[in-house]
Amino acid sequence: MKKVLFFLSLSILGFSQLSAQDGAAVFSEESQVFLKEMEDTLALLSYAVINDSLPEHRFGACREMIPKLVKALKVENSFQYPFERLQSVSIQYPQDSSFRIFSWQLYVDKDDYRYFGAIQMNSPELKLIPLVDRSFKIEDAENATLSPEEWYGSVYYKLLDVQGPQSKYYLLFGFDGYSFFRKRKVIDVLSFQDGQPVFGAPVFVEEGNQRKHRVVREYSAEVSIRCNYDELLDLIIFDHFIEQNGTYGEGPVNYPDGSYEAYRLQGGLWWHVDKVFDQISDEAPRPAPILDNRTKDIFGKQ
Repeated sequence: MKKVLFFLSLSILGFSQLSAQDGAAVFSEESQVFLKEMEDTLALLSYAVINDSLPEHRFGACREMIPKLVKALKVENSFQYPFERLQSVSIQYPQDSSFRIFSWQLYVDKDDYRYFGAIQMNSPELKLIPLVDRSFKIEDAENATLSPEEWYGSVYYKLLDVQGPQSKYYLLFGFDGYSFFRKRKVIDVLSFQDGQPVFGAPVFVEEGNQRKHRVVREYSAEVSIRCNYDELLDLIIFDHFIEQNGTYGEGPVNYPDGSYEAYRLQGGLWWHVDKVFDQISDEAPRPAPILDNRTKDIFGKQ
């Protein structure tokens, strides 16, 4: 056992030294120190953007954060720096690591959220594509093809690589705070045409062969909903909604009813599944019988 532990320790030490050498090869000592300092500053600013109670502080922190992030990313090979301390900024990578996408939210007031983002391509020299949120101007979001200058803004919580009928594309799962009474979950489509990002593509197939360029699920702010890719089932699963009048006089709003819909990938397209988990039981589920088939009642009597 001692020999096993000894060789295991040597292996771990060797791996650590190799990682350190790789890191040294990517960044000079000066660059590492600079990126660490910038990361600390950006972490404080991004926290203020989300959590400060005063609007002027949130706006000021956001304005200051953008040029500092760009300055940090101008360091050669900055794509290899993970910025792990930026807890208030989402950084999503595809499996092929060809790019990464930054996104974050700015709370303006109870009915106004703005989103900021950028795509950094995986290259030694900085190639950064800013994303400009124009979701408040997009009238038919589920059928629009958008450029980075008219981005449907949200905070992305998952990125999925997909091989399409002709080329690869990516699904972006995002959250949109939208308004005080209503929130949204978004599934957007990102592809690259001549090296430039394009948002939206008709890959979601509904009944009657109708197509959507992206999926927008609007629901009551009172509830949480599911909208994500399930690797075990190989499906995009989301709550089925029913429309009801809101609790606080906000008018009709969508609530989950306990059942689920889905999209299934076939031929590079996502085909709508009307109902998932459609098993029907004779009675409500429970972990074990409470009184049924017992020889004694709850008082211990026969």
